[in-house]
Amino acid sequence: MKCKLSEIALFNPTESLKKGTWAKKVAMEKLQPFCRDIPSCEIAEFNGGTKFRNGDTIMARITPCLENGKTAKVNILDEDEIGFGSTEYIVFRAIDGVAGEDYLYYLICSPVVRDIAIKSMVGSSGRQRVQTDVVKNIELDLPELEIQKKVGSLLKSFDDKIALNKKINDNLAA
Repeated sequence: MKCKLSEIALFNPTESLKKGTWAKKVAMEKLQPFCRDIPSCEIAEFNGGTKFRNGDTIMARITPCLENGKTAKVNILDEDEIGFGSTEYIVFRAIDGVAGEDYLYYLICSPVVRDIAIKSMVGSSGRQRVQTDVVKNIELDLPELEIQKKVGSLLKSFDDKIALNKKINDNLAA
């Protein structure tokens, strides 16, 4: 089915986190290029920034971070916990019953979304940012939900295997 990205994902969904609250923070430098998982975070006082939950996808919207592949799927929070990070993230949340969260993550990482996002960047050299409205209006051929779940599950299993192999290699190196 043909649709716009904004019809399958919420962009920067509203979350409540009071200023002064201590919460898990994911700084831009923590994201690894083309790596699904967030390797670490810190506990910091919330004074602003984008907010997210487990299952959300965060994508850098500033140059050169987006070009370098800084996109991750949030998986470091407890149930119903809200985390925060850079104002330079776009947060995507799959709309229930329309899109699978794993499928959405891999779609955001794909050239279908990344290339258009990168081409939409505006601003002074070295501080260019993605135009969120352009990304919201990306037209997609979306498979039915069951196919999305199968594709997302398959790609997730590859990333899981890569993460396990990295952990084994790190143990062997130690």
